[in-house]
This record gives sequence, structure tokens and C-alpha cells, in this order.
Amino acid sequence: MDLINRYYAAFNAGDLEAMLDCLSEDVAHHVNEGQVRMGKAAFADFCAHMNRCYKEHLTDIVVMQNEAGSRVAAEFIVNGTYLATDAGLPEARGQTYVLPAGSFFSVEDGKITRVVTYYNLADWIAQVSA
Repeated sequence: MDLINRYYAAFNAGDLEAMLDCLSEDVAHHVNEGQVRMGKAAFADFCAHMNRCYKEHLTDIVVMQNEAGSRVAAEFIVNGTYLATDAGLPEARGQTYVLPAGSFFSVEDGKITRVVTYYNLADWIAQVSA
């Protein structure tokens, strides 16, 4: 669980390099409503895009794992601001949102090899469209 806690601490600090340090070179990143991105470079590109469009801070993070520590889940609240319009989504006007979300991880040799993130896109759209 320390690895996942470090990953989320880096996320909340806006420290992409520390997040990348938690990942395997061939990490599989399954994004909500999108294609699987393979590798650290694709993950870094995704994060750069997200940081341009959104400012997010996670709270109420609860991390759970199997006995071996090879499968980990986290539940949290995303507290965000929509900064710049993302393609195919409503126009950004600095709207704020609070969104429950969760992630699933696979871990091998002390690195995250898979990240899967889920949230309710319809809920997010309703919040930023209000």
C-alpha cells in the first residue's frame, strides 16, 4: 500500500516525476471512457493533457489490497476545477466539481504495472454544465 500512497501523494503534490517513478516502464493505463495507453511516455502525455484541462486534488483516499499486495484498489473523492475545454466535453468556465472515483492497480516488483480509473462521466458533465 505504500506504493499506492506514494502515487497519490505525488498526484496531490502535482509531482509527475514522482508519479512516474511508481510505474513500470510498460504500465497499462486504462482511462475512463478511453483507450488503453501503454508505457510511461503515454501516461506522462495523458497527465500533461489533464493538467492543462483540470486542477484536481484527491481526498478521502482509502486503499485496499490483496494479501500478496499484487492487486490494489483505491476509492477517493476528486475535488476539481475545469480549467480548459477538453475535446468533446462541455465548455470550461472554471467550474468546480466533487466526484467519487476509484482506481484498480496491478503491482509487480515494487512498481505499478496497470492503472484502471473509474468515475461517473454523466455525473461530472451534469456538475460542470449546471
